[in-house]
Amino acid sequence: MAECFFVSDLHGKKENYNKLFSEIEKRKPGAVFMGGDLLPPFHEPQNVIDFITEFLGGEMTRLKSLLQESYPRFFTILGNDDPRIFEKFIAGLEERELIDYIHFKRADFNNYHIYGYSCIPPTPFFLKDWERYDVSAFADPGCIHPAEGSFSVDMGENIEYVNIEQDLKKLCREEDLSSSVFLFHSPPYQTNLDRAALDGKMIDHVPLDVNIGSIAIKRFIENCSPYITLHGHVHESSSITGEWKEKIGRTWCFSAAWSGPELALVHFPADEPEKAERRLL
Repeated sequence: MAECFFVSDLHGKKENYNKLFSEIEKRKPGAVFMGGDLLPPFHEPQNVIDFITEFLGGEMTRLKSLLQESYPRFFTILGNDDPRIFEKFIAGLEERELIDYIHFKRADFNNYHIYGYSCIPPTPFFLKDWERYDVSAFADPGCIHPAEGSFSVDMGENIEYVNIEQDLKKLCREEDLSSSVFLFHSPPYQTNLDRAALDGKMIDHVPLDVNIGSIAIKRFIENCSPYITLHGHVHESSSITGEWKEKIGRTWCFSAAWSGPELALVHFPADEPEKAERRLL
């Protein structure tokens, strides 16, 4: 496989998207993974719609015309800050053959199986479109239970009875994952990728857990050994731990979340993930 790019948590910052598109023009990666929290603040819904359809759609159309056969596959999921009401506009980019929208789906690319999954464990934030209980009906102190938050769409299910662990079993069933790449928004629990800046903070005299990743995702990696997993969500983690990658068993895990103003661009040859690099642009 040609070189792969991975970005996450761009939060609608056009200057960082422009840096990404410029690097794509220069280096012509075979695949670009976009790991959620992609959209700008949604105080004005029309601004978000225009961002998706005109800015992203326009720039990707320009790239496709310029690069032609070298246009990369954009494997894309949304994140907890991306209201699901805009999902249909992201799907519209797929209809225009500009991206592969892969939440809770599998896509095949060369010799690899690509899976996407957006959901994260409960947070203190009210928007719950992409939140699930993790392995049980538990929310950390200070976090809002999924059913007590708000939704931008009708979820069509009772979210009190679903969790990330169950979802991953449904997504993968009993498939061979030795050649799989998983695009997650949440990082795995108690790793260098999920360390939040919660040191010394307490709620009702209970100290807060500084690791806010998913137990289910961590267990999934340990038990199923996917080839590569990609993560975002916890912006400050690499600043605190000094690490943006970790190896769990045979699985290489990378994070593209970043707390600074720069674009954090992870690039790696899929055949040699140990050669992955992160550049701050």
